Amino acid sequence: MYRRHGDKLVLVFLAADMVVTAATWLTAYLLRFALLPSPDGVPDVELVLRGLPVVLLLAAIAYRFAGLYEVHRLRPLPRELGVVCRAAGLLFLLVIAVTFYRRDLYESRLALGTFLTLNVAALAFARRLVWRAVSHLRGRGLNYGRAVIVGSGRTGRRVARTIEENKWTGLEAVGFVDSPEVPTRTTLPRLGGTDELPRVIAEHDIDHVFLALPLARYEELPRLQRLLGSTLVEVQLVPDVPNLAGMNLRTLEIDDMAFVGVRQNPHHGWARAAKRSMDLVLASVALLAAAPLMLSLAVAVKLGSPGPILFRQKRLGLGGRPFNMLKFRTMPVDAESRSGPVWASRGDRRATPLGRWMRRWSLDELPQLLNVLAGHMSLVGPRPERGVFVERFQRELPDYAQRHAVQAGMTGWAQVQGWRGDTSLRHRLRCDLYYISHWSIWLDLEILARTLWHGVGHGLRVRSARGACGKPQG
Repeated sequence: MYRRHGDKLVLVFLAADMVVTAATWLTAYLLRFALLPSPDGVPDVELVLRGLPVVLLLAAIAYRFAGLYEVHRLRPLPRELGVVCRAAGLLFLLVIAVTFYRRDLYESRLALGTFLTLNVAALAFARRLVWRAVSHLRGRGLNYGRAVIVGSGRTGRRVARTIEENKWTGLEAVGFVDSPEVPTRTTLPRLGGTDELPRVIAEHDIDHVFLALPLARYEELPRLQRLLGSTLVEVQLVPDVPNLAGMNLRTLEIDDMAFVGVRQNPHHGWARAAKRSMDLVLASVALLAAAPLMLSLAVAVKLGSPGPILFRQKRLGLGGRPFNMLKFRTMPVDAESRSGPVWASRGDRRATPLGRWMRRWSLDELPQLLNVLAGHMSLVGPRPERGVFVERFQRELPDYAQRHAVQAGMTGWAQVQGWRGDTSLRHRLRCDLYYISHWSIWLDLEILARTLWHGVGHGLRVRSARGACGKPQG
């Protein structure tokens, strides 16, 4: 029988979340009234304790509806900060509503605001600790699962490699099930043919089955479904879509008809408004902070060589529409008239001494903050390219046009992974597609933080060990 450890984990997370919520509720009261004077006096602690059961009941409801307890082996719980914020925010709204409805709860806007802030941080920290404990126990053989892969071709081997490289799932791939005539080029054994699947499941105590057949053999799926009907295992279908490696498949259902979305723009509705608001706020702050440096660089460029301070170059942004991207000029004004369009490289001899220094630290890109404020670019997104190069790249990589589904950015997932400048175009495209399909505000903030951590420009230079796109590094 399939091991239902997921139900136990839900109880563990629920218990931990209730303890954290109770602790932050009391801590917010103590911080508010112990550290700051209150003109209306200090509310009786009995009121705080009397309201605690109501808060915990609302927390259980809010956390459940926000999706905090959708526990699954194949879902990486550590990357759930957005869900935690949504859950804590929903609880905050419910508590405010109940506070105004019930007059026996103490009212303090500052205490409630402190509770929201503490609750987000404490929930995220506590759930990370619980998850680390679960990962440790799985590494010692507890809460594990045994898996078999149906199909030993390219997709099946990728599934085996993914399971092996992600120990946090607690899964062990014990072998393949496939037809005898299909060669098995892998270290895992072939446990039997597809007709023997029920026997393999029983003999090897299997509780996870991954259907990883090539697209040409999908007619076998109904027969495999009948064979699995008599077994108690969890079944995952792994689509054979190698050309969509960067896409995030989403399943919708209407009147029992399943629809699988393979290409959707994540920047629409509230998400588009949130991203634009973040760009405006952060770009304005960055522009004010960098104004003295930018003024100094502008003077240095003007004195260093004749010509304009800013260099304007046509780049393709959202929807493939051209815009003038701004940079501090790093080359003589007639550099490209002699060499023609050339893809920039680290050792570009056309650059002036000041230009090479600015490029090393990416200081020449600071004027792009004006592009962000104007709406031509975003702080985070695929780096924009010139039209002449885009035409060439689209001939080499058909999926290259998908980069224009979102706003171009000053920095991006490819850049923080080390794929910047004159590096592998295929790897950079893979990173950009991963970013587009997995976009969130939190991913944008992570990229910005890692950009600053590595150092503006210097840390983003090509490194000897580059990250694997789709698998966050560090």
